[in-house]
Amino acid sequence: MPQIIGKKVGMTSVFGDDGKNIPCTVIEAGPCVVTQVKTVEIDGYEAIQLAYDDKKEKNTGRPLLGHFAKAQCPPKRRLVEVPSDYGRDMNLGEVVTVDCITEGEWVDVVGVSKGKGFQGVVKRHGFAGVGGKTHGQHNRGRAPGSMGASSYPSRVFKGKRLGGRTGGDRVKVMNLKVLKVIPEHNLLLVKGSIPGAKGSYLIIEG
Repeated sequence: MPQIIGKKVGMTSVFGDDGKNIPCTVIEAGPCVVTQVKTVEIDGYEAIQLAYDDKKEKNTGRPLLGHFAKAQCPPKRRLVEVPSDYGRDMNLGEVVTVDCITEGEWVDVVGVSKGKGFQGVVKRHGFAGVGGKTHGQHNRGRAPGSMGASSYPSRVFKGKRLGGRTGGDRVKVMNLKVLKVIPEHNLLLVKGSIPGAKGSYLIIEG
């Protein structure tokens, strides 16, 4: 299957054939328009650019308006370049829909995890904290503790687990089973959870 761009709708659950309740994620996948076909002769490599999610013309720059006009499609909000190793040629303006995915298929989903801002070591890395919590202990219980660096090397080694920005990373979850395809509403039901908040963009790979 070609890769397809989608949007996370939310989570729900369905009953399997054995009567078990299966948690799943609802994804609105496509329709995506092929807005550019890159070739070795012109661009030096082969790839296909997919566009998803309509937006207003007044919110689109003139260069992009001309770019979308070549594909004879309205302006899109999300552009993703994917490899053109689908096993078939795709033409400019062709539409990729959720019909390219079948029930029972296994897919990989790429998304951006929820951003949590600056977090300490307890939340970011699961540290236990330092010191006791009773008998009048006045310590910084959620602090990272000693780093073991004194006169030598007089610095903190790179890679030391410390507090910092957490989340907002590109994450790929692999081997998720497609439980149901609803082509009339461009919806996919994928078993399990996927990264990102509701409404965030996703890339579904076969």
